[in-house]
Amino acid sequence: MSATQATERKITTAPVLEVFASIQGEGLYVGEPQVFVRLFGCPFRCRWCDTPGSLALPEKPRARLDLSGGRRHADGWASPFQAATWIASAESGSRRTVSVTGGEPLQWPGFVRSLRRFVAPRRVHLETAGGHPRALAQVLPAVDHVSLDLKLSEDLDPPVPLPVEEPEQGIVSTLDAPPVGRLEWAQARAACLFSLRGHDACAKIPFSGNHPASRYAPLLDDVAGIAAEMPVVLQPITALPGAEGVIAPGRELFDELTEMALSRGLHVRLLPQVHRSLHLP
Repeated sequence: MSATQATERKITTAPVLEVFASIQGEGLYVGEPQVFVRLFGCPFRCRWCDTPGSLALPEKPRARLDLSGGRRHADGWASPFQAATWIASAESGSRRTVSVTGGEPLQWPGFVRSLRRFVAPRRVHLETAGGHPRALAQVLPAVDHVSLDLKLSEDLDPPVPLPVEEPEQGIVSTLDAPPVGRLEWAQARAACLFSLRGHDACAKIPFSGNHPASRYAPLLDDVAGIAAEMPVVLQPITALPGAEGVIAPGRELFDELTEMALSRGLHVRLLPQVHRSLHLP
């Protein structure tokens, strides 16, 4: 293997936590049968995170694979080609859309960017917290849909950067430093929305009863001002065990946020996490 091939292999691998087939429970394609590729590693600390096991990057990650022949485990560091073989084995018959989730998939832009050519003609969907606008712009040509979370900075604890090696000499890193505070998150949000104009995407706003409707106005204003054609999904936060202090939103907040979105001319829908209601992964 040449030095160039070795470097390319290094920057396109990613730590896979799990691969499984299920139903998309969130966003614009809710209810669609998909295969999910969940990656380890996320620097963000959402107080209502529903996949806390995906945050840290283990020293030796192991992938949990729910394949048509049963469950097995494998070395988690995977190339796009290896991930594609797992995806095909997770399908019980027909090809499904592939949803790359996490963790934060944009921690591994080389993997996301390279996956498409190995899984074609399947669609590739990306789920992201929206904190890495440069990486998002880089992978956009290789994904068919983006589900972009728009979060309040108050709902995040200080970020915890991943212990990822520095890029090889001559390779420019596409990762932005994790946003901290209201201003930096607003800048990242605006940059992501700008990149997604005209792209198949949705803005997903998780909301809880911890904040008044007015606090979400800047998120809706940014969508209306930058990417007004983008559908907005208002997602009530599902308070899981361990999510201390998270208050479930009520009907009044549902109505207020929906009206705020409509008054800005946005295409809005209110959707809970459907897979949780159906007891699906």
